Amino acid sequence: MSPDRNAPCPCGSGKKYKKCCLGNTMPAQKSAIQATRSQPSSESPDLLEKALTLHRAGMLDGAIVIYREILSVKPDHAEAHCNLGNALCALNKFEEASACYHRALSIKPDYAEVLCNLGNLAYMRGRLNEALAYYQRTLPLVPNAAEIHYNLGLVLKDQGKSDAAIESFRRALVLKPDHATARSSMLLLYSYRAALDPYEYLSQARGWEMACLSESEREAARRRTFRRSLLAGRRLRVGYVSGDFRQHAVSYFIEQLFAYHDRTRVEVYAYSSHGRRDAVTERLQALSDHWIPVAGVSDSVIRDRIEADGIDVLVDLSGYTPYNRLGAFARRAAPVQAHYLGYWASTGLSEMDYFIGDEVLTPPETDSHFSEQVWRLPRVRASYDGKADAPIPAWQPAQNGTIWVGSFNNFGKLTPATLELWAGVLHALPEGKLLLKTKGLADAGNRQRILDDMISHGIPACRIELEDGVNTPGWSEHMAYYDRLDVALDPVGAHGGYTTTCDALWMGVPVITLEGDCMVSRMAASIVSAVGHPEWIVRSEAAYVDHVCALARDIGLRKRLRFAQRERMANSPLCDAKGIATCLEDAYIEMFARWQAACGKGA
Repeated sequence: MSPDRNAPCPCGSGKKYKKCCLGNTMPAQKSAIQATRSQPSSESPDLLEKALTLHRAGMLDGAIVIYREILSVKPDHAEAHCNLGNALCALNKFEEASACYHRALSIKPDYAEVLCNLGNLAYMRGRLNEALAYYQRTLPLVPNAAEIHYNLGLVLKDQGKSDAAIESFRRALVLKPDHATARSSMLLLYSYRAALDPYEYLSQARGWEMACLSESEREAARRRTFRRSLLAGRRLRVGYVSGDFRQHAVSYFIEQLFAYHDRTRVEVYAYSSHGRRDAVTERLQALSDHWIPVAGVSDSVIRDRIEADGIDVLVDLSGYTPYNRLGAFARRAAPVQAHYLGYWASTGLSEMDYFIGDEVLTPPETDSHFSEQVWRLPRVRASYDGKADAPIPAWQPAQNGTIWVGSFNNFGKLTPATLELWAGVLHALPEGKLLLKTKGLADAGNRQRILDDMISHGIPACRIELEDGVNTPGWSEHMAYYDRLDVALDPVGAHGGYTTTCDALWMGVPVITLEGDCMVSRMAASIVSAVGHPEWIVRSEAAYVDHVCALARDIGLRKRLRFAQRERMANSPLCDAKGIATCLEDAYIEMFARWQAACGKGA
């Protein structure tokens, strides 16, 4: 049954349920749930409103029962079909949801909400061309709907059409300047693609809080004060805020951190801004001292909850990636606020005090790229747990002399500049072939774009192999796929992923990376430096090609490296989880001490 609307909200905000979480939904559901706010039909309006109330409160099973009851009496009730589809979609019952949407569309062919929801469903299932077609059908019906332009931008981004994606995000922002997720997505794309120089990017990032918070909210954030007792005799309260406490690259590194934090020094609070849970979520919750779900809760309520928890140091793990809650940081939720790990450029927030990097990733010459003070750790800023259950490398040189170079990085990193450089590698290495494996290649249009790009650079399709990454049976099989690579190629401009680079190294594959002048192009350099291979870092495209070719042709060296690299890596700082936990604790304690010294607070 539905909770008492006048009872205290279970999120802990202290507000009544009807004024807090009721009607709020996870960010990923917002565009779909808009359909549930259609005007009720004249048939059974009370029953429909009851279903909507349950739906908005996340009580999906109860809502589904009532939607089906309505449809048993009124089978041509388009809104009920739509809402039932939304509820089923939220439960990952995509085929049933699709059938509901199509039934609604057969009743009401110009039903904009349903067309949008079908686009959302296709997007969630990786069917990019289908999603694009639905959004394009929706747009003439609601040309001033910022959400549709935003959705179009997401699809275009995943298709590698970054300029068109940015234009769609801009249109969304013209219609709704405070559209925080559209602004975040545009910044993410700018940083991900290294599309702007660091100073222009920083200017854009500073504009996020100007657009998404009022002047009075920014002024209130500047004026907020805190009082905290000295650390003697107590633990430092550290809060981590993330939408990625689930199966995700960031959670892989955070799980180690939570496991190794010294509970005599720090008390760990985890604020989870994603509503869905999985096995990783369960493990992270067990490893934290306090677990606070904040999905669907407003930024101001999150800020108040964090303050009530007495957090000393609040750590953002998202930046402008999806499900971020930078609005809580911008409203100043804790005396010390820092970004760590989840993003690769400045947040631009005036209330974010520190950006945690390392000496290779964020050297002193990059300080001007950040609005935050850069806090350089004296070691690589993350830890890889070594994955003891990974298959033993079984690589062998190809009998026919073929050299396989390639990348398993995210499709979005396969930029035109990267593909042009890799075509240069293949021209210099005629015995070479390119192997790419990533989920984005499940889309036929994405595969064709890669082939067309390489053909335009004089590389025939027969020298390219594309694997979609979706049909790999499991993680062990994915790791074993690295046995097919002789040399891993790091993308240029945008960094190779932390996890992808570490996985390649763990399977014994050497990684060649082109180190740039900003953080986004120095991620792999930080990692390969930590495992003792600075010779794999180059500073020019010509050197990149030369190093790949030299390493590819030195089979003896690669044989020696391949089977010794895992042990070397296991004994490196990169695999020292206890070390990174201690290093971060030292940093948090020093940050907090500086705040207390500056503010003269404490008792």
